[in-house]
Amino acid sequence: MRSALGRPRQFALPGMALVLCVLLACAAGIARADPEAGKRKAETCVACHGPTGNPGNPGYPVLAGQTARYIYVQLRDFQEGRRGHPPMTPMATPLSREDMLDLADYFAAQKPISSQFKADGQKVEAGRKKSEEVLCTMCHLGSFSGQNEIPRVAGQQYAYIVKQLEDFRAHKRTNDAGNMTSVARGLSDADIQNLANYIANLQ
Repeated sequence: MRSALGRPRQFALPGMALVLCVLLACAAGIARADPEAGKRKAETCVACHGPTGNPGNPGYPVLAGQTARYIYVQLRDFQEGRRGHPPMTPMATPLSREDMLDLADYFAAQKPISSQFKADGQKVEAGRKKSEEVLCTMCHLGSFSGQNEIPRVAGQQYAYIVKQLEDFRAHKRTNDAGNMTSVARGLSDADIQNLANYIANLQ
């Protein structure tokens, strides 16, 4: 085939085919999460987080229904030292990327059970107003169900919510690119308790 100038047209098909082959080869090498494998690997997690990610101890977070991306990022942060927690760091240290993806998908697929926390009605309302004031739903969404690397916090353990907000406020937890630290620094103890009452009461 010739161009309007009479010269043979040049096609880049061989080069394009090579690029396509490289991309397909890379895609084939990407670790894919396996929830069934995650279930087996989660056997070491049940002592704290419960068999389906619903812990009996209010100090441990609910993992059931959490966003897979958030779980993966937190495991990676524990492993790489961006988030510190004495019980979790040694648990995360030996995990491979595949392990983290499998665990994340397994817990994300589990169903969170209703919270047993008895919320204070007045604090729930005060927490709702405070959440609107500090724009919690811009990141956590209106249902507080989370998205991507933003965690689901609806129905989370009251004690755990309080602890995380206090840690963000005190700069003890900083693996959030400064977003939560910025929000928490203006919260009083009462604000934190009210927000925890409100969020823990959500389903």
